[in-house]
Amino acid sequence: MTEEEIDNKILILNEKVIDFRNDGNYIQAIAFAEELRDLIWQKVGYDHPDYAASLNNLAELYRSMGRYNDAEPLFRQAAEICRKSLGEAHPDYATSLNNLALVYYSMGRYDDAEPLFCQVTEIWGKSLGEDHPNCATGLNNLAELYRSIGRYSEAERLFRQATEIRRKSLGEDHPNYAASLNNLAILYRSMGRYNEAEPLFRKAIEIWRRSLGEDHPNYATSLNNLALVYDSMGRYSEAEPLFRQATEIRRKSLGEDHPDYSQSLNNLAGLYYSMGRYSDAEPLYRKAIENWGKSLGEDHPAYAQSLNNLAELYRSMGRYSDAEPLYRKATEIRRKSLGEDHPDYSQSLNNLALMYYSIGRYSDAEPLFRQATEIQRKSLGEAHPDYAQSLNNLAELYRSMGRYSDAEPLFRQATEIWRKSLGEDHPEYAASLNNLAVLYRSMGRYSDAEPLFRQATEIWRKSLGEDHPNCATGLNNLAELYRSVGRYSDAEPLFRQATEIWRKSLGEDHPDYAASLNNRAELYRSMGRYSDAEPLFRQATEIWRKSLGGDHPNYATSLNNLALVYDSMGRYSEAEPLFRQATEIRRKSLGRDHPDYAQSLNNLAGLYYSMGRYSDAEPLFRQATEIWRKSLGEDHPDYAQSLNNLAMLYRSMGRYSEAEPLYRQAAEIRRKVLGKDPVDNIILYPRLTHPEQFRVNQESNILVQLQAEASDQGIDAVFIEYSYLQSQFPRIEMALLAPNFAVNGEETRILNVAKNEDSKIADFSIIPLSPGENQIRVDFYQSGRRIGMVRKNVNVSEAQ
Repeated sequence: MTEEEIDNKILILNEKVIDFRNDGNYIQAIAFAEELRDLIWQKVGYDHPDYAASLNNLAELYRSMGRYNDAEPLFRQAAEICRKSLGEAHPDYATSLNNLALVYYSMGRYDDAEPLFCQVTEIWGKSLGEDHPNCATGLNNLAELYRSIGRYSEAERLFRQATEIRRKSLGEDHPNYAASLNNLAILYRSMGRYNEAEPLFRKAIEIWRRSLGEDHPNYATSLNNLALVYDSMGRYSEAEPLFRQATEIRRKSLGEDHPDYSQSLNNLAGLYYSMGRYSDAEPLYRKAIENWGKSLGEDHPAYAQSLNNLAELYRSMGRYSDAEPLYRKATEIRRKSLGEDHPDYSQSLNNLALMYYSIGRYSDAEPLFRQATEIQRKSLGEAHPDYAQSLNNLAELYRSMGRYSDAEPLFRQATEIWRKSLGEDHPEYAASLNNLAVLYRSMGRYSDAEPLFRQATEIWRKSLGEDHPNCATGLNNLAELYRSVGRYSDAEPLFRQATEIWRKSLGEDHPDYAASLNNRAELYRSMGRYSDAEPLFRQATEIWRKSLGGDHPNYATSLNNLALVYDSMGRYSEAEPLFRQATEIRRKSLGRDHPDYAQSLNNLAGLYYSMGRYSDAEPLFRQATEIWRKSLGEDHPDYAQSLNNLAMLYRSMGRYSEAEPLYRQAAEIRRKVLGKDPVDNIILYPRLTHPEQFRVNQESNILVQLQAEASDQGIDAVFIEYSYLQSQFPRIEMALLAPNFAVNGEETRILNVAKNEDSKIADFSIIPLSPGENQIRVDFYQSGRRIGMVRKNVNVSEAQ
């Protein structure tokens, strides 16, 4: 081939590389780029800057494809050729270093990328001047690195500096100036400074519109980014048309096979996911997966991300068997393409752990959470918000397992990291306060939980607005706290306000709106307002059925809660089929080892107990107890409650010798978990008291003391009196809720000692154990449930 023919072929190949790259057809572009590299080597040899340029272009295509291990040596080779042929002060040498730094950034090798970005910026500053657009590019890239590792204050300064350089050197109408505004706005979105991000995105949109036109991909990018801000702010009706417009522009300008079009589909699907429109989200996620697979290959990190997003959708829909293989595949792709030290690999581990957490496989979830936390600590540092998120997730696992002493320091550490890195006005900091408050509520530390719930709600209100779903979450959680401590008049308006916010922001078909109806209904059930509770439970049940399907655990929850109302009303024939249906759904969707399945068995057993069907109740109580023991461990409050319930059954059956050791074991577990002797808790917390603590005092603590002080005959006598008091409890409840309720003389005796307006504690005097011996006083918590026997509702909406 003559030199002229070589030159012509080089031009043709170069044009083909550019065309295929712009179309998103990287596989074809790489084939021509490899041919172009070989032809340039044939013409100029290994040491020529033109050959370095061909290596650089091929490496950049590999980087776009996620083939980082193929890209790195080419970038290194190109940089070395430029260094030798041009010198270390040449701008093109800086360009080659910049490209190498970018691949390190993509690989999560931030410690390798940072010094190169700094060196690049210095070379460009000296060779081209500190006001040159290339210098702005160097500052921008370094700022982007700092944003990724959570060094926001350093990133902001550099982004601002780059923006000013481009404004002066290029003018305010230049697309690159718009890019700088866009990047600064992205930083503010990461920091939760949405009100500062929005005008910058809007300004960038207008510049790109004027300079490039409304059909340009960059204009679509600006629309997409503004939509992401609105999505974060809960302004879904404003986000959707922007996502749709961006998607259509990319479809027309880039084609349906381009990775950026797939990204638009993914973002629109993410919006629908946030809105609870799962049936709209799924086909978009699937199409994005298919397109990324074709254009980038199934080994690309973007393809892994698309699998992860679809898996997350399935997890929310309760389709766990569909979610798990997608999570696993995404994790493996990231492990191979990015390595086991990359933050994105840790994200995959975290997501897989969350799935196991959702289905109660805590022993599988814990090591994954721990591994993800350690990777993020090493790769991002202990001051990064993502490291805080990992700590938070591990803490939430421990909270669910009843390991409160392990959870608290992790929640506290996460909260402090978010406070320092994001500031006290950031929604994530509010979420961390909320999560710590949820822990304290679980521990019965209500006086510690209340101010945190209030603070979180106020931060969400200021940062996101009063109509944001997170604000509703804060109000809901505070209301749930008040419900737990019997402050029903304080709880009801908060529940109503939360419900209205969810209705307006998410619509009446959203699962979270159903959750809010469920929570308010549970308040009414606690208050004995069954006629108010029933229609709300029914409405929540229907919404969950339509939005999530009849196999979803949330639908089972709604059936369970409606059954609890019927149980409380004595409508046992209506309660039983609902309890059975809920139990079967949980068995199928969560498995026989999940704590929620145990809860369903427990609730059905409790119904049989109320109906006097003791022989039907016993095997269910036993099965629930064993599941809780295996899944949660023998130190968990739910396991203690299961022992307590089984003991109550035995007591009612007259099997006292079997009941006593179960009561004793339950009391000891609760003593460990709550950190104080159960009797001390009554003295220290006369108003802000934990229902779990009083269940101890109702049953197990009494018998522990009796065992030490009384004869067997004395215990039997106390059981007789105690059973009588229990039989009168429903009437006492009604009298406490309706002061004019008519009672007979004996009920008046009980009511007079039960009704205590200050503490909501009923105080009964038990018969003497034996002549001359001390009396045993029983503290008795007035809740909306029958004494001692606990059957739970679940699914209070909480920000985690």
